[in-house]
Amino acid sequence: MPIPFLLRLRCRTRRWAALALALGFVAMPVRSAPAGLSFDEALRLATERAPMLQARQSQVAATREEAARAAALPDPKFTLGIANLPVTGANAFDIGADDMTMKQIGLMQEFPARAKRQARQAVADRTVEQAQAMTAAERLGVRQQAAQAWITLWAAQREVEALRALHEPADVAVRAAKARLAGGTGSAVDAMATQNAALDLENRIDEAETTLGAAQAGLARWLGMDPAGLRIEGDPPALTSLPLSPAALQASVDRQAPLLPWRSREAVAQAEVDAAIAEKRPDWSLGVTYGQRDRTPAGLPRSDMLMLEFAIDLPLFPRNRQDRGIAARRADLEAVTAEREDARRMQTETVRRALAEWEGLKRRISRRENDSLPLARDRAKTALAAYAAGGDLQPWLEARRDEIELHIEHARDLGELGRAWAALAYLLPEEEFSR
Repeated sequence: MPIPFLLRLRCRTRRWAALALALGFVAMPVRSAPAGLSFDEALRLATERAPMLQARQSQVAATREEAARAAALPDPKFTLGIANLPVTGANAFDIGADDMTMKQIGLMQEFPARAKRQARQAVADRTVEQAQAMTAAERLGVRQQAAQAWITLWAAQREVEALRALHEPADVAVRAAKARLAGGTGSAVDAMATQNAALDLENRIDEAETTLGAAQAGLARWLGMDPAGLRIEGDPPALTSLPLSPAALQASVDRQAPLLPWRSREAVAQAEVDAAIAEKRPDWSLGVTYGQRDRTPAGLPRSDMLMLEFAIDLPLFPRNRQDRGIAARRADLEAVTAEREDARRMQTETVRRALAEWEGLKRRISRRENDSLPLARDRAKTALAAYAAGGDLQPWLEARRDEIELHIEHARDLGELGRAWAALAYLLPEEEFSR
């Protein structure tokens, strides 16, 4: 076969192999962000993928395993040794020389007091409840922060869209300035001012897109996704109404996420006090030992020996032992109780502040949507029309600047409103809303 034909065949084979490899890479699944992510879908994915939630669930599993063995008896002890072996004299270290020397094998079992075992089980059960409460609080925290991240991205997208919508009036102003300059009724200063206003708008859009990129990274952190191209679709829940009334929120402080672990921590501290009190109950143990003796020097058999041993603790001096442990655990309980009260006061303040901020943002956004933004839009349109008809440019420049600032402030206030809403909406577990 000619060599040029073989070379052409090899090149074709390589091209087909490269094409097949490229198609294979295209067909490979890539974990990326969906085209448009709704609010509920984002919260679902954040809850499923949060590493800290997986860690909390593992902690719950660990505490359950510990609780399953908390009240179990200690392992028995196997004993092996030699008793009554002479170590001095002519028969030193001679196992068969003395009648009392024997090889021993035995078992010993310790039996902690029933009250101690019950107290240990109670501590383990309360520890499981604490891990479950921390998991519930973590889940609420993940949902709250994912909701805030989604709303932040939603507000950032609105800001970019609102600023981009102002391109057309800016272009109209630039064309009007050029037309007036060409017709001899305008000035070069006005033409440059309109172009500068258009450039300023582009700078504002760039800043808004930078904020948008940061918001994408913030939401991607909770979803475990690539932030590139991450977009959302739809609107958030009604940010002007809460799942519970403000009065109900203030009345449910003890059941809110930041305080969920504290109730179980206090229960664990109380169980540890009970365990310290149970330390006054004596433990006891039972041992069985079988001793084998060698034959006499004359070859006569010696009887084997059996020993039963019973032991019990004697807590004779509790004042400097058990009582001090009880006092220490009671001090721990008082500390936890005081810390819980401090956390309760802090959460009450946090809820009241968040409610006040949420109410204030609602009023400000309502005024801006109903009054300020329409007025700013009409003012800018009127000033632009007046300029196109031969009026002064300065009123449009001022109206334009004010309109841009209003759009930026409005989008950022929407983000603040959404974050305040999420901070209040995800304070209680979902089952609380069905009560």
